[in-house]
Amino acid sequence: MPGSSNASDAPSRLPAAVLWDMDGTLVDTEPYWMAEERSLVERYGGVWTDEHALQLVGNDLLVSAEYILAHSPIELMPTEVVHELLGGVVARVTDHVPWRPGARELLASLVAQGVPCALVTMSWESLANAVVKNLPKGSFTAVITGDVVSHGKPHPEPYLAAARLLGVDLGACIAIEDSPPGVASAVAAGIQTIAVPHHVAVPETPGAVQIPTLVGLTPQDLRSLFD
Repeated sequence: MPGSSNASDAPSRLPAAVLWDMDGTLVDTEPYWMAEERSLVERYGGVWTDEHALQLVGNDLLVSAEYILAHSPIELMPTEVVHELLGGVVARVTDHVPWRPGARELLASLVAQGVPCALVTMSWESLANAVVKNLPKGSFTAVITGDVVSHGKPHPEPYLAAARLLGVDLGACIAIEDSPPGVASAVAAGIQTIAVPHHVAVPETPGAVQIPTLVGLTPQDLRSLFD
C-alpha cells in the first residue's frame, strides 16, 4: 500500500534534532529590541536610527552593546547596557509574546514526533525564560543563551554546545535561523540551516537554504529542503 510505504519512510526523513534561534525566528522580538535601544540612547541625548538598529540583528548582546556605546553618548559598561535593554524587552514579552508565523506549530509537531529541539539564542537567560515559559513543558530539551557561551554568533560555539547537550551528530541536525550571524554560526558548526529572513536580508550561504515562512512546514519537510 502506498500509505504504508510512506509511513515507514517518514522516520528516516526526520532530523536527529532541530536547533532553533529565538529572536526573529521563534518570536518577532526585534521590534522590541529596537524600541528599547532607541529609548536608551535618547535618554542619554543621542540619536538612534533604523540603520543602527538593523546592524545589531542576530548579534551577541555584548557586541551590540559595544556598537551602541560607539554610536551614542551613553556612559555605561557594556554589561549595564545589556541589562538595561533586557529589562525592557523582558517586560514587553511578559505583556505579549510575538510568535513568528508557523513557528509554534512546527515546534509542537517536532516534539510530538519525538524530535528533540534546542533553543540557541544570543539573548540572555532572563529573556529566554520569559519566552519558553509560554510554551508547553518539554518543548525544548536544551537551551543555550548568550550569557553561557564564550563566543557568540557568528562563532559556531553556541550550536556546538547545543548539539553536545543533546548528544546528537551535527550533520544529522537542522538549524532554523533568520539573521546573517545566526546562519553563519550554524553553518560553521556543520549544521544544515534553514534561513527564514525577516528584518534583514541573509546572503546566500553554502549549507543553508532560504524559505519565506515556516507556515505549513512539517517535520518531514525539513530534510527535503536540502534535496
